[in-house]
Amino acid sequence: MFLNFINFLSFRITDAIDILLVAIILYLAYNLVKGTSAINIFIGLALIYFVYIVIKAFDLQLLSSIIGKFVNVGVIAIMIVFQQEIRKFLLYIGSNEFIRNKNWKNIFKFNASVSEPSRIILDLEAVTDACFNMSLTKTGALIIVARKSDLKFFIDTGEMIDSGLSARMLENIFYKNSPLHDGAVIIHDNRIVAARCILPVTEKENFPAHYGMRHRAAVGITENTDAIAITVSEQTGAVSFTSHGEIKSDLSREKLLYLLEKNTKQLN
Repeated sequence: MFLNFINFLSFRITDAIDILLVAIILYLAYNLVKGTSAINIFIGLALIYFVYIVIKAFDLQLLSSIIGKFVNVGVIAIMIVFQQEIRKFLLYIGSNEFIRNKNWKNIFKFNASVSEPSRIILDLEAVTDACFNMSLTKTGALIIVARKSDLKFFIDTGEMIDSGLSARMLENIFYKNSPLHDGAVIIHDNRIVAARCILPVTEKENFPAHYGMRHRAAVGITENTDAIAITVSEQTGAVSFTSHGEIKSDLSREKLLYLLEKNTKQLN
């Protein structure tokens, strides 16, 4: 055991390269799942593997044997748990966009202001005005506000808009005769990035029957990412707010403003 400990303390240049490569892979994997519900699973798996490495180094055979069983099936577990993220990553790698994207060249450039907290700058009045104007006319709408996750995979399913955020623009998009009214609008950095976007729907078996597909999509996207969703019902005109898979329905203007402000404050 003492010899194993001494070997563990020995450090070569190849060990440094090995650690650097693993750190790069973990960093890229973290960026892939950042802002989604999979991030907690990713951190948990990383901690289990780190503990396994330490236990192996100290030659704790019983614990090593137990945790090793989990590690041995780790690849299969990762493929099951992260199937959506792996699919998105492979689609991205296989597309021409990956080659055209210049941002990957700056992956390892550290920004001096990285420690400064980022903020979502959202025109709360514009979103609220649009929702309650559409509520009066019972115009169905689904508005998604991106937070840490940029929702690129879902943005690519819709029509690119890249417009300034205003109540009139949102109302025009969801106007019943507009070709863009079907699907969701995604807002990122106070801009309307895309419309007519296709979102995942929740698979909850006990989902209330009186909610329509817009509400199912609102719950689905907020279950899979850290985004927030605002829904206007086409049947009743009721305005709902969804985050973390939970719907708050039949909101007043003041309540919606409060929820938007609370959920788009400074991010940690």
